[in-house]
Amino acid sequence: MPFSSSSSSSSSSMLLLSLFLLLLLSLFAPFSSAAYNVSYDTRSLIIDGHRKLLISAAIHYPRSVPAMWPGLVQLAKQGGVDVIETYVFWNGHELSPDNYYFGGRYDLVKFCKIVQQAGMYMILRIGPFVAAEWNFGGVPVWLHYVPGTVFRTDSEPFKYYMKKFMTFIVNMMKKEKLFASQGGPIILAQVENEYGFYESAYGEGGKRYALWAANMAVSQNTGVPWIMCQQFDPPDTVIDTCNSFYCDTFKPISPHKPKFWTENWPGWFKTFGASDPHRPPEDVAFSVARFFQKGGSLQNYYMYHGGTNFGRTSGGPFITTSYDYDAPIDEYGIARCPKWGHLKELHRSIKLCEHVLLNGEPTSLSLGPLQEADVYEDSSGACAAFIANMDDKNDKTVVFLNTSYYLPAWSVSILPDCKSVVFNTAKVGSQTSVVEMIPIDLLPSTTSPSKDLKGLQWNVFKEKAGIWGDADFTKNGLVDHINTTKDTTDYLWYTTSLLVDETEEFFRNGTNPVLVVESKGHAMHVFINQKLQASASGNGTVSPFKFKSPISLKAGKNEIALLSMTVGLQNAGAFYEWVGAGPTSVRILGMKRGTVDLSNSTWTYKIGLQGEHLRIYDTDSLNSVNWVSTSEPPKHQPLTWYKAVVDSPPGQDPVGLDMIHMGKGLAWLNGNEIGRYWSRKASKHEKCVQQCDYRGKFIPNKCNTGCGEPTQRWYHVPRSWFKPSGNTLVIFEEKGGNPTKIHFSKRKVSSVCVHISEDHPSFDLENLQKSTNGDNKNKAIVRLKCPMSTQISGVKFASFGDPEGTCGSYKVGKCHDPNSVSMVEKVCLNKNDCQVELSQENFDMHLCPSLVKKLAVELVCS
Repeated sequence: MPFSSSSSSSSSSMLLLSLFLLLLLSLFAPFSSAAYNVSYDTRSLIIDGHRKLLISAAIHYPRSVPAMWPGLVQLAKQGGVDVIETYVFWNGHELSPDNYYFGGRYDLVKFCKIVQQAGMYMILRIGPFVAAEWNFGGVPVWLHYVPGTVFRTDSEPFKYYMKKFMTFIVNMMKKEKLFASQGGPIILAQVENEYGFYESAYGEGGKRYALWAANMAVSQNTGVPWIMCQQFDPPDTVIDTCNSFYCDTFKPISPHKPKFWTENWPGWFKTFGASDPHRPPEDVAFSVARFFQKGGSLQNYYMYHGGTNFGRTSGGPFITTSYDYDAPIDEYGIARCPKWGHLKELHRSIKLCEHVLLNGEPTSLSLGPLQEADVYEDSSGACAAFIANMDDKNDKTVVFLNTSYYLPAWSVSILPDCKSVVFNTAKVGSQTSVVEMIPIDLLPSTTSPSKDLKGLQWNVFKEKAGIWGDADFTKNGLVDHINTTKDTTDYLWYTTSLLVDETEEFFRNGTNPVLVVESKGHAMHVFINQKLQASASGNGTVSPFKFKSPISLKAGKNEIALLSMTVGLQNAGAFYEWVGAGPTSVRILGMKRGTVDLSNSTWTYKIGLQGEHLRIYDTDSLNSVNWVSTSEPPKHQPLTWYKAVVDSPPGQDPVGLDMIHMGKGLAWLNGNEIGRYWSRKASKHEKCVQQCDYRGKFIPNKCNTGCGEPTQRWYHVPRSWFKPSGNTLVIFEEKGGNPTKIHFSKRKVSSVCVHISEDHPSFDLENLQKSTNGDNKNKAIVRLKCPMSTQISGVKFASFGDPEGTCGSYKVGKCHDPNSVSMVEKVCLNKNDCQVELSQENFDMHLCPSLVKKLAVELVCS
């Protein structure tokens, strides 16, 4: 082996300093508008002749709003990200054949230019099938009804419309000079998405389609490489990539292609009625470090900011309106700490290794049964190493190059000079933020006539259960919900009538007949003679359901009205576009003539709600119905529209709409679609954890919280949707809730914490020049920062020694420096941010000499 174990600590620090200065130059290099060349070899992308190690972040433009885009992109950049990745959402852009939309949240060009202005690269995953927990996988519903169309196979209509849209997007990008070959930020483009999972279901047609899609994309002449993720038989014209929680063992099909990871899932999505998944930052960092340790060169977080499925854009079915994804930037645009900060330190540490990782020769060393080192050294003698402990239970001490290194279980240490550990994935030293949702009452608008009245004034409109206006059609038997509505609405009314003889036994014995409904999904409310009798839904993963419910009937004619509802259309799977919804069987048990099967009876149908038809949520159409004004709106009343004119919540903190006291429905602010709300609870019998063990392979239900609670309580309302006053909030409630308990809530970082050990790897990369003498180079440094426009107003806790607990519940242990609080106050009070070094000047380092001491701090931000 050519690498050597001898090196002085000062030369090691100087090497790290040189590496860090190179990193700074790469981070702050201006983005050139001149055309540049993007190619690749077996190691990485090559941009203008230089191999690049790239960290990418998925931010989907329609899942936030234009006012948020610059801040999200900058926060990603501050987190050590080079590239922004997004899908292109076909059904958001081509509303009907040749009817294109690129405004508002769908202004793709504006989003690309914001990335370009930030000096970052971009990956454009055009697809145009995207999956993404997005309605219908991103494919327009109208395409399903073009005769002869079968999605994602050798179907001429599908290929025609797919190529037309792909060409439209590529030409738009070319016109705006957004490809790298034109000086723009786009360095990679993607066609199709995870097709390898489903190709075999389509037989030879699937193989022909995959080859056609790749060749069609390459023929667009974008000047940048094309990728296909999870494609197991890619043609040589594209790069195949990996999507998973872990991609360290992935190898592209061709040995001439680089190793790319297009989706590293730092969390998981939520479904209504399920608990809340989380992925620990230690495990996310472990997966990333292992990927680069094993020769990876481009990694993308899916998602880095998940955002919100506004309106009816969520797929599934049952995907929540929140698409937070436990991502490094939360749904509201706030850095999720410690995940964001821990990954930032990881990125910085990996970047110190960039040149030698991409240009040096790798050597793998076994250091134990589940321990190994991968060493990279180039011709100049530069050396970098990753030392991994894959044991998911036991910490280990290993010897590498004649030096002992302590490795926590399930961790990777990064040594940019093959000697000094600058980062360990299991040692979280970045701050934790305590984020709260602070309730704010809905206040009458200063421009509203109700301002002079007592309390908030509500306007109410009641929907009729069943057919309103003229029926759309009448038919014997039950129709498919989706084929009937074509996803123009979530709602479809099925109504029929039943004659009941007054001699029925249940009138005398006090029992009730039983309604039995079988449905393909997704949800349903049953009204008998205008009264809500029952509600039912699928289970969130398999949408069909069957339910039995006692119902009240009267002698004579009874109207039975079923309100069938979709909750996001299927978004993936072989032949997914053929999955239906709606009732398939309706029977009544307990009649004297036996079971009454209404399935083939005459049913009358009405698509959508009257309020939807009249667009009463639109600020231009609010007067299209006769609203009833009241200060005491009806509570627990189904099929009710509520409207209130309110002031904007004070301040600039992000805002959520608290709907915990409502049932299920839709919400709008100033005509903007907030989305579906549903206070559906996760089962209290699900497996939830108080504290997650990051060690061992992650699966989506490993670290869930919120069992027995509503899956989603707050619904993001972007600040840019508010006016200072005169904001029109419209709610449609299906089941019945209490509108007087609807609140806005400000999302606010109330305090920040850090809990760090004195042996934490901490070459202070931001101030490394100060740390090149032997006395200071390895002293841990605590950094704490409150949000902009706030400052540190108090020290809630500080202890150097062996403090116990977690952020928000720290306690002093048996070993404690009594000067801890005063020391932290001196350094931090009345500042926006501060840093504290764990040194003898600040703390009693000789305290409890046999103990590896820690500092725990919680600061109040206000």
